[in-house]
Amino acid sequence: MSQSTNELAAVTEGRPPELIPLPGGFSLRRRTVADAPELNAAVTASLDHLRPWMEWAGETPSLDHTREMTRAGVDAWQAGSDFMYLLGADDRPGSVVGAFGLHGRIGPGALEIGYWVAVDHVGHGLATAAARALTEAALALPGVGRVEIHCDEGNLASAAVPRKLGYRLDRVDDFAPTAPAETGRRLIWITERPTA
Repeated sequence: MSQSTNELAAVTEGRPPELIPLPGGFSLRRRTVADAPELNAAVTASLDHLRPWMEWAGETPSLDHTREMTRAGVDAWQAGSDFMYLLGADDRPGSVVGAFGLHGRIGPGALEIGYWVAVDHVGHGLATAAARALTEAALALPGVGRVEIHCDEGNLASAAVPRKLGYRLDRVDDFAPTAPAETGRRLIWITERPTA
């Protein structure tokens, strides 16, 4: 176990599925270091689409940087703090048309879903289908009772996803924008495990 893994705080003792089939011939698969070249190509091809809302999309990532990020994701999965996935087409093994994650950065008992879809796959319901599957996977994990989706108030496409899934808008937080199109108002959407 690397030192970075030791520093990551586990959100759950469980692990979500490494492969999650979605409707329409797509799947979410656990991200690995071997995926770095396809992930780098997908990010690079969608930079103009991602840049308005994603601070990290400010410049083209090198392949070495993408490899480093995928290694960090592998460590986080092993630590139980974050679970990183790639969205791909089933008929193109290894393809990357988006990236999704369950992130433990919001505190105990909860995971935050983060996502982006490649520019040529936007508008086909992929983000909604993947977020639905990840919501179910997260709430099935031991110790996780809440899932959140955060997005800027101006990012209407991202805000449509939790709305379609029946998340409730819990609050709007002010923040210092870090990406060009951000308004400085973050929508915090929440869903919780049903109580018996």
